[in-house]
Amino acid sequence: EFVILEEQFREFCDNIYVCTDDGSYGEKGFVTVVLQELLDKGEEYEECIAIGSLGMMNGVVNVTKPAGLHTMVSLNPLMIDGTGMCGCCRVTVDGEMKFACVDGPDFDGFKVDFKECMERQNFFKDKEKEMNDHACKIGRG
Repeated sequence: EFVILEEQFREFCDNIYVCTDDGSYGEKGFVTVVLQELLDKGEEYEECIAIGSLGMMNGVVNVTKPAGLHTMVSLNPLMIDGTGMCGCCRVTVDGEMKFACVDGPDFDGFKVDFKECMERQNFFKDKEKEMNDHACKIGRG
């Protein structure tokens, strides 16, 4: 699969850990398991950057928060206009409404309301599936 910005991260980071479900690239398994193993070994890090699905990033935060390891997450909600006017990409961070397109997409993972993000992400899942399942999109808006 395509791993974004890996080479750029390697230029500036001492440690990069890439995990895939099948082990076809990097470590095999969930990133949260590898992360917990590293922390259990007493490894110390300045920061963790999690990029991926909301579930994965939430899982990473659940591992790093008890360890006090600052964690940045990169949110990827639907973004339409890139100015914050449409409100599609709004997220709650530290109890305040933010727009991923103008205030992010990178946020302090400890402050992101992941439950709300996941609820918003799933809001149109049925419509998305319906549109993907139809070969003919004419008249389907």
